Amino acid sequence: MSERLAQGPDGQWRCKWCEAPGFDAYRDYHDTEWGYPVHEDRRLFEKLCLEGFQSGLSWRTILAKRENFRRAFKQFEIAKVAKFKEADVERLLADEGIVRHRGKIEAVIHNASRALELQKEAGSLAAFFWRFEDPEEGGDVRPTSDTSIKLSKELKRRGWKFVGPTTVYAFMQAMGLINDHAPGCIGRSAATAARHEFRPPR
Repeated sequence: MSERLAQGPDGQWRCKWCEAPGFDAYRDYHDTEWGYPVHEDRRLFEKLCLEGFQSGLSWRTILAKRENFRRAFKQFEIAKVAKFKEADVERLLADEGIVRHRGKIEAVIHNASRALELQKEAGSLAAFFWRFEDPEEGGDVRPTSDTSIKLSKELKRRGWKFVGPTTVYAFMQAMGLINDHAPGCIGRSAATAARHEFRPPR
C-alpha cells in the first residue's frame, strides 16, 4: 500500500492524515465531508474562513474548534458577519474557544463584505468557485496547484484577504473542487462518483 494510506480500526484504508490516534472526528470528517462537492454559499464561505484561520496551524486544531467558530461567527451567515463591528472583534479576541488572531478575525469580517459583492456579481459564491473546478484526479502531495494559484489571484484582485494559493488549495480539496483522496483510499471512488453526479450552479 501507498505510504499515503493508513489502515483504520475498521480495517479500511484511508488517507493517512485522517488516522490521528484519539481523534475520531478527523476520520469522520474525511469520510463524510472532505472531497465531496459543496454548493451552499454558507459552507463555502465558512470553509474558506476556517482555512484562513488554519494558516500556520493544523486542520486538526481548527476542526476541534469548529463548533466554537460557528457559534462565534453566527454560523458564518455572510450578511450577518459583514455587519460585525469593532465591538465584535474585541468579543472574538476574548473568546478562548477560537483562534484569537486579530488579523484573521478582521479578515473574515472584511471577506464577508467581499462575498456579498461576489454574490451580486456571479449570482452565488458557488457559481464563482465552481468555475475553478479541477477535473483532474489529484492524489499527489502538493501545497498548491495551477488552479489554486489562479483562484487565489482572482480573490485577491477582488480584495479578499488570507486567500493565498496554499489556503485556497486546501479549500478546493475539502469542497470537492478537486479529488485529492489518495489512490487506494476508500473515499476516492466515492468522491469521484459524487463529483460526477454534481451539477455546479451556473
